[in-house]
Amino acid sequence: MRIVRFLSDSAALCGVVEGETIRVMRGNPFGDFAIGGGEFSLNEVKLLPPVSPSKIIAVGLNYIDHAHELKMPVPDEPILFMKPSTSLLGPDGEIVYPKMAGQVDYEAELGVVIKDKIKDISVEDAQRHILGYTCANDVTARDLQRKDVQWTRAKSFDTFSPIGPWIETEIDPADLHIELLLNGEVKQSSSTSNMIFSVQELVSFVSKVMTLLPGDVIMTGTPPGIGSMQVGDIVEVCIEGIGVLRNPVAVSKL
Repeated sequence: MRIVRFLSDSAALCGVVEGETIRVMRGNPFGDFAIGGGEFSLNEVKLLPPVSPSKIIAVGLNYIDHAHELKMPVPDEPILFMKPSTSLLGPDGEIVYPKMAGQVDYEAELGVVIKDKIKDISVEDAQRHILGYTCANDVTARDLQRKDVQWTRAKSFDTFSPIGPWIETEIDPADLHIELLLNGEVKQSSSTSNMIFSVQELVSFVSKVMTLLPGDVIMTGTPPGIGSMQVGDIVEVCIEGIGVLRNPVAVSKL
């Protein structure tokens, strides 16, 4: 099942994608819901970020091939950092290039959407607390990351967390092909099987640090090939079994 959020007459609705049709969802996708409140064409609505998280937790250096690319040791525990909910961006939304940044990079990632309130769960129990998966882009002001040493400013600008186009609830995340295309050219290409820590291990680990709430998103790390974007570029995160998250890069108007 593919769950979307979209605008209809300025109201945000949830629905289920079936082919090129969105069937409206009545109720809460994190609880009880029913399908049947009208239909919309997928091509005629504005898609929103498929979820509105209280927080976005991201993982650094979680692909073995990326660690080898950077000639860095493989971490023995997940490296966590946070991105604010105000950095969220939906499909086709513009990634804004901040004036204070000199290098803005793409990072294709698998996003995990949490289903319910959890704390201190085991790896074995993690799967039943996952609603589904989405495409994500951990946009980073790389020059500011190097300058600041810690990562908050570099990762937190508005529009620096594109996710979408929907939540896919019925895939196994263990071996999915993940790519990033910049202006149609493949820049990143790997598989989630190259993750150092699995999705279930990450959900368990994060839950032992903080309480996770319905709709929270865990970005699970990026494969090798990260690089820079420029104003006017089109960046696409493509994940097998989910779809394509497409975003243009725009100049800051501030």
